Amino acid sequence: MKKLATLFQDSYGELKKVGTITTMAMFGAISILLGSLTVQIGDFIKIGFSSIANQFVYYLFGPAVGCFYGGALDILKYIIKPTGAFFPGWTLGAMAAGVIYGCFFYKKKITIVRVLAAELTVSVVCNMFLGTLWLDMMYGKGFFALLPMRVVKNLAMLPVNTFLFYTMTVAMEQTGIIRLIRRSA
Repeated sequence: MKKLATLFQDSYGELKKVGTITTMAMFGAISILLGSLTVQIGDFIKIGFSSIANQFVYYLFGPAVGCFYGGALDILKYIIKPTGAFFPGWTLGAMAAGVIYGCFFYKKKITIVRVLAAELTVSVVCNMFLGTLWLDMMYGKGFFALLPMRVVKNLAMLPVNTFLFYTMTVAMEQTGIIRLIRRSA
């Protein structure tokens, strides 16, 4: 428990640096750009890759920054391109995902198993459970009626998201880009 408290404390310290804020803004802009390439499948399923840019913020700056960044970016994305009614549950889900990814990645060596575990945890907690709950609350379609298609989508995207983030992170570490970003932040 002490390790977790230290992790959050260190991450909160990152939030006080101007370099962290500017790096978050850069990755936020990339995330918004990638979000414009999202594919909508029916009323309740979206496939996109904007979360890859977000994961770099969680990896670099941790769970406290991830919580703030996830919530702020969710609201900003809604302001820029509203899709449906605003519902604060989605913002809470984005904040929870930031905390989970931050706890898995911050100040830890990136391995394929760590990335897979983080992706699986966020998929189950935030996407399958919370996301389906928010859709049920918003549209009254029934939690268990929506759950199967959301489980299939998240299980299909799990290896894709894991592979993309892991390979991009390893490549950016090997080329020194991560070290450069950390130094400037």
